[in-house]
Amino acid sequence: MMEQSLHIAQLSGIKRFSFDYSKFGDDYMFSHFVPGGKVMNYFSTPVRFEGILFVLCLNGQMECEINLEKVNLKKDSLLCLGPEKIISSSQQDFSDFEAYFLFMSPQFLRDINIDINILNNAGRFASLKNSRNPILTLEKTESELLQKYMELLHYNTTVNTDELYIKSISRNILASVIYQVFQFAAKRVPQDIVDERPLSRRANYVQEFMRLVHTHYRQERSVGFYADKLFISPKYLSLIIKEMTGRSAAEWIDECVILEAKNLLRYSGKNIQQVAYELNFTNQSSFGKYFKHLTGMSPSQFMKS
Repeated sequence: MMEQSLHIAQLSGIKRFSFDYSKFGDDYMFSHFVPGGKVMNYFSTPVRFEGILFVLCLNGQMECEINLEKVNLKKDSLLCLGPEKIISSSQQDFSDFEAYFLFMSPQFLRDINIDINILNNAGRFASLKNSRNPILTLEKTESELLQKYMELLHYNTTVNTDELYIKSISRNILASVIYQVFQFAAKRVPQDIVDERPLSRRANYVQEFMRLVHTHYRQERSVGFYADKLFISPKYLSLIIKEMTGRSAAEWIDECVILEAKNLLRYSGKNIQQVAYELNFTNQSSFGKYFKHLTGMSPSQFMKS
């Protein structure tokens, strides 16, 4: 199956399957799926959404794969997906599944002014060892609070008649949602990490390193490249990343490359040589050695698995 890349304008069909639905241009979209209703199976084919997707599960569960790793979204949990994640699901029975879906475009997110100090802390939290899990398990009160924010966003979009005010109010509601998610995530960081002396500069390096990796990993796999972008030595960058995340800078780079390689090999319809060139390997042989070293199998073996 080939991967689809979708943006908000291509998701309007969800309205037919939603109990509640609202959309503001190509900025954001809210949808409420209820038990017993038909759920449009966007996820039967691997999908990469162009933007941010929040799925707040209110009842039942949704079994899916995120970048080829199995996860289970259950009641009172939040799935957070960025554009670097590919989601698919083979689940057929959604009879007890209820959830709020919230899609936000990259352009709209850039309009939301998030405090840089919050982003620094979030970058630190997102870089912890368990950051590959995109699901945040919530307490009941936390889940209820996010429900209220999303319902308020929906109400503003459907009741307000002035587009200027809709957009301004929605920016602030969505900023509140993002701050709230950051706070919930921060509560789950081990206390010994929270009690460490402030490391704002290091946190900033980690955040910027992660951003650079997700921007350039298809072309650049050298730690030196990212260190140069940050104006620090490769040795110092490696030290910071290892201390704050428990994994080396090279491991983070390799993970991004391998995940993309697996997605391309399994879903893109491209052959091994084409995948090798897309990921900036000099030839198929060097890509094969790299892939086998990190996964234990050749690209062809993976495609058949």
